Amino acid sequence: MAHKALVAVFATILAASPLSAQPDPAPATAPSGSAGTLYCLRVTVTGHVTDQILCWTRDEWAAQDVDVDKEWATNGVRTIG
Repeated sequence: MAHKALVAVFATILAASPLSAQPDPAPATAPSGSAGTLYCLRVTVTGHVTDQILCWTRDEWAAQDVDVDKEWATNGVRTIG
């Protein structure tokens, strides 16, 4: 009987572990900030092997035709300030 209980405990632990290993989902929109807040996004630059992280204000991103709120869920990294 103890063997069955032990198997049941291990089965429960193994089934639950992938669920707890999932990262927290990113927020759908960028966090609010002041005019000087930098929003760091992952960007792909032509000619580079890896993605780069650029940190600009909302106005600087807008000047490059980037909507920070739309890009944040997939490419947002962090805010500064």
